[in-house]
Amino acid sequence: MSKAFTKEQDGDDDDEVALPPLPAGGRNYITPQGYARLRGELLSLIDDERPRVVETVHWAAKNGDRSENGDYLYGKKRLREIDRRIRFLTRRLEIAEITDPSLHHGGEQVFFGATVTYVDQDGAERSVTIKGIDEAEGARGEVSWISPIARTLLRARVGDVLSLPTPAGVQEIEVLAVRYPAPSAQ
Repeated sequence: MSKAFTKEQDGDDDDEVALPPLPAGGRNYITPQGYARLRGELLSLIDDERPRVVETVHWAAKNGDRSENGDYLYGKKRLREIDRRIRFLTRRLEIAEITDPSLHHGGEQVFFGATVTYVDQDGAERSVTIKGIDEAEGARGEVSWISPIARTLLRARVGDVLSLPTPAGVQEIEVLAVRYPAPSAQ
């Protein structure tokens, strides 16, 4: 049979495209704030955006020829995107392990949720906050707990000199400070 007549996968069910993978058998650590943000996004998709798009698609479907109906075609595509994101968020929240970094407030050892200031061998001082895979934003100085820098820093203490593997080779870094958020008064 010619390859032209075989059905190809359309790729719509590939939920893990460009998403950060979890370590095999690992946990999905997340801060309480990150969990709340992801849960809020999930509820917004389910309660607000999806019903609005379904209504648009339903309206567009009643208008006749669906093959040239932009509202229908783009609405169906958006529904698939929303459903894919809902599935992803549901799976990630089910396995999330909420870890409150404020429990280590005042400590000098690096654990999940710490903001660590370190200096590299060139004298450049940097600060990173160790966050969950689904909540870390590099633009805000946040790194995932599975990133090389976070794995190097975890369990270190102020004053420790560590070897950080980089593409350019191994670099020496020294931990200058470790901070945690203050416990909230509830």
